[in-house]
Amino acid sequence: MALSRSEIEAMAPDQSALKAAAGLLKPAKWSSRGASGGLIWGECLGSGANPYRVAADTIDIGSKCTCPSRKFPCKHAIALMWLHVDEPSAFAPAEIPDWVSDWMGRRRKSSGTAPPTAAARPTPGPKSLEAATAEEVVEALDPAAEAKRKAAAERRAADVRRQVEAGLDDLELWISDQLRTGLGAFLAEMGERCRRIAARLVDAKAGALASRLDETPSRLLQLPAEERIDAAIVELGKLTLLARAWRAAPEDPELRREVIATETREELIAAPDALRHAGVWEVLGEQIATRRDGLVSVSTWLLNTAAEGPRFALLLDYFPASAGRRSGAFAAGGRFSAELVFYPARAPLRALIVERLETEASSPDGQTWPEAATSDPLASYAETLLAAPWSLAAPVVLPPGRIAEDAAGRPWWLGEGGALPLEGAAPDVSLGARLDGAAGLWNGARLKLLAARTNWGRVGFDA
Repeated sequence: MALSRSEIEAMAPDQSALKAAAGLLKPAKWSSRGASGGLIWGECLGSGANPYRVAADTIDIGSKCTCPSRKFPCKHAIALMWLHVDEPSAFAPAEIPDWVSDWMGRRRKSSGTAPPTAAARPTPGPKSLEAATAEEVVEALDPAAEAKRKAAAERRAADVRRQVEAGLDDLELWISDQLRTGLGAFLAEMGERCRRIAARLVDAKAGALASRLDETPSRLLQLPAEERIDAAIVELGKLTLLARAWRAAPEDPELRREVIATETREELIAAPDALRHAGVWEVLGEQIATRRDGLVSVSTWLLNTAAEGPRFALLLDYFPASAGRRSGAFAAGGRFSAELVFYPARAPLRALIVERLETEASSPDGQTWPEAATSDPLASYAETLLAAPWSLAAPVVLPPGRIAEDAAGRPWWLGEGGALPLEGAAPDVSLGARLDGAAGLWNGARLKLLAARTNWGRVGFDA
């Protein structure tokens, strides 16, 4: 027996989840939908480069989604089931994808009970699907309700601002304590110390800043021991600059993104003043890291092949580590034509794909990238740092050079503009080879190469 609207209402964790699901009912939100027996699945566009994978079992009731929401079922699963109830013909019969089969296999192994009968399904609660869609329409037609909603939003914003300010006061006091008691002691206990202040920032609604604090120990531990104290001083200084910049301009979109939370995809695309650029983009590479909060971050770096427009773009996506490894949406070295919209920033970098056009073939070997400044390859990094001194790293394009190792076996990039130490080990194939150009991330102390071009082809560096 198929799910009914009343059963979906009963499964929703709260009315707000139903209201959020109502915003996902547009066909454009779903890149694919399919069905097989009682299983339905789809891919829903989210805030990252990769869509969220959503599956639901309409017989042995259950759902799975790769989004980081802690509500169950999440708004994507509710929307998927809702769409199936309203328009089952839009779910084309298809072979069950591997990721759906994997979920079902794990689910059956962990289940010790038989599938519930129709009579055993949950009974409807006070939540309503119709109310979820009608609520916004009624408010829009009622000026008093709209004014009330606006006043409530302003009160919430003021309350969040007060809480964040209190959290930043605690952060600056915490930074002073670390400097007063000595950075040697801080480095010895930085995992626990950063975790405590990060928890305080979460309570203060400064979730984005809390995530940065939580990841600070892993960034410092990747450095040689003799460089950690200097790096800790730099990081604490950047945190102080970020806190004071937010106090001076709490409504600034970039600072809000760094301290509180990132805008939603819908908010960014709807922003009239957001920078947009259509062109051909080359995929430099991906950086994949598992965070302490259980999420996996996927950073996809793109290079604009034209002389005009933003030189770099960053597509940032997150998914739960429990979802397993996901296949990348882009191939390193590949090119594609697309329109990107950039998050508002002093040096725009992070972006979303608005529309992806025809796919370009991989660039021919030997084709050059946009020219870099030979006199100072880090000029663009200096500009980024002047605009946003709290930045952790910035992408750079390097002029022709070579990769070499010093007597201690540490790799360096050598070029006409000087020498830069590299992060990690360089591929043996690249040692001594002439690089016609290279692109990487400079954090003020180390260069993380993403890709390079030689007279015998493109060289990628593991991110």
